[in-house]
Amino acid sequence: MMNTDAKWIGHLSVAAAYTIFGFNIIICKDLANANWISPLGLFCFRSAAAALLFWLCSLFLPKEKVPPKDMLMIFFASMLGLYLTQMLFLKAIILTTPVDVSIITAITPILVMFVAAAYLKEPITLKKAGGVALSFVGIVLLILNTVHSDNGVAHSQPLGILLMVLNCTCFALYLGLFKRLIGRYHVVTFMKWMFLFSLLASVPFNLTELRQLDFSAVPVRWVWELAYLMLCSTFLAYLFIPIGQKRLRPTVVSMYSYLQPMIACAVSIAIGMDRITWQKLVAAVLVFAGVILVNRSRAAAG
Repeated sequence: MMNTDAKWIGHLSVAAAYTIFGFNIIICKDLANANWISPLGLFCFRSAAAALLFWLCSLFLPKEKVPPKDMLMIFFASMLGLYLTQMLFLKAIILTTPVDVSIITAITPILVMFVAAAYLKEPITLKKAGGVALSFVGIVLLILNTVHSDNGVAHSQPLGILLMVLNCTCFALYLGLFKRLIGRYHVVTFMKWMFLFSLLASVPFNLTELRQLDFSAVPVRWVWELAYLMLCSTFLAYLFIPIGQKRLRPTVVSMYSYLQPMIACAVSIAIGMDRITWQKLVAAVLVFAGVILVNRSRAAAG
């Protein structure tokens, strides 16, 4: 059984990753509205930055040999957990509001729970199901009581909602199907190949746009936002998630996705787009109570 310190490292790593993803929703929406770079172009920059940083990190670590069979599996993991997931998200964010994106991501733990039950034979205990349900109720309450601005804010389109559901499904499958593969290698080894494969799969289809981008003609804010996406949302977040995956059950990892809408709401409150209500405080209690309940489930141990 894994010691307590290792589990706390896992919890802190995943919490940090999903906190970063919370800001990622708002920043991606801002860049999407700017219309100066396509979703594929944005993904190319993120993949290139992360691949470079992970390969640089690998130079300072013992070299790990990856057999051809596992290399093929890492390729499929990259296509599912990075390429498809990110492309679906970046396309969906154009057609949906950040609030709607947040509530849709709340279905991820439910999907992961079923994937883990089917593939990893992880039992769905009453305590675990209750924890997922409790957090889901909390996040729905949180979103439903978010104050929307009517200053030209567009409504979500059905296609955008469908793309986000597919995004959550792909990520849930990635968390469940590749947990054992992730556990065989150092985080840096695994992620350097993941991002290299995703880069090779995206750049050939976007060379024209990449050559024509003019950074001198865009606001400095957009450049900083792009830098955040490349360094934090891609490199650091995807460094932290495998650390958590190696120490925690897939269902527990996915529970932290509830931090995303909470961060988004907190930011909207800070900039005057929302306000604190008793409903939001109740929602926060429900969300974290659900996380604690799942963590205390015997099925989540190990």
